[in-house]
This record gives sequence, C-alpha cells and structure tokens, in this order.
Amino acid sequence: MKAVVFDIGGVLIDWQPQLAWAEALGSEEAAHAFIERTGFREKNARADNGEQFADLARELEDPQDQNLFVDYVSLYARTVENAIQGTWDVLDRLKAQGTPVHAITNWSAETWPEGLKVHPRLGEVFGTLVVSGQEGVMKPDARIYHMLCDRAGVAPEDCVFIDDGLHNVEGAKSVGMDGIHFTTPKALDIALTERGFL
Repeated sequence: MKAVVFDIGGVLIDWQPQLAWAEALGSEEAAHAFIERTGFREKNARADNGEQFADLARELEDPQDQNLFVDYVSLYARTVENAIQGTWDVLDRLKAQGTPVHAITNWSAETWPEGLKVHPRLGEVFGTLVVSGQEGVMKPDARIYHMLCDRAGVAPEDCVFIDDGLHNVEGAKSVGMDGIHFTTPKALDIALTERGFL
C-alpha cells in the first residue's frame, strides 16, 4: 500500500522562532534583529543536524546574546503554539481510510521534546517518525529518506513526500519518492486527490 510521508514544521505546525525572544527583547522586531545578528537560522540548522544549542551559543561574542541563545530551548514552546489545522484535517482523513502515514522532520533533538509538550499528537499519529537531530542527518540528505523507508518497511517508490521546502522535496524525488511542495492545506488536498489518496 502506498504511504504518505509528512514534514512537520511549516506543514503541520507553524514555526515562528522570533516568539522565543519577543518578550525578553521587547518586540518581535527586536527578536528578528537578534535572529539576524546571531546567524540563528544557520545555527538552528546545525542543531537540526545534531549539534547542541549551548555549544552553538559559545560561538557568539556577546555574553548577553549567548545567554539569550541558550534560552531558546526553554522558550521553544512559544515558537510552535499554532497547528496548521487544515493539514491535520487531511492527515486525519488519510488515517481514517487506512493510509499509512509517516514523517521526516528536520528538528533539534533538544527542542523536539518541547514541541511534543505543545502538540503531543506528533508523538502518536505517525507509523514511523524520523527526527533529524536524533539521527545526526537531515533533509535533503538521501540517507534520511532511506532511513524512513527502512524503518517503515516501504519502498521509496511507494511514498509521496510532503514538505514546504522545495529542496527537501527534490531530495525525496532523488531517492525515488513522489513529492508534493506544500503551500496550503487546500492545495495539498487537491494534490493528494489527484494521486488517488483522497
């Protein structure tokens, strides 16, 4: 049976990293400036690949920036408060009809447990779940797609992969999966219907 493989951040959960520091810095604008100043997105990607936020913080020169950066893990829940409900509705329809549903997410091993506190269903709804930070390999590396297939007992050719990052969709296609670039829940519904999933 064909399976559907979801990304999580930007597809099922809305991620707004500036909200971790907006209160401490006084505004979202100041938090965005902090993100730019500290190279947060590049460092966060390294955390998604297995590095620790405390180690990444030590690369910063300003002690206050270091402390704020380390606080990210404890403040993480603020960044993922909102689910993308329309996508959850699609996922629930797939599960209700018996379609195998799995996930591959680029997510830090440190922040993943914090995300589960906000959205516990993330730990329950997938047949197989691969979290990049726990594995030390991240999308679009071919190894992470093969890891999911091996653990789920499915062939890449029997999977359709959904991600808001086009580069990650291309990575999935490179190993033989079908791919859908996520833009909106409605567009996803149409794309899965066209493929005969819904």
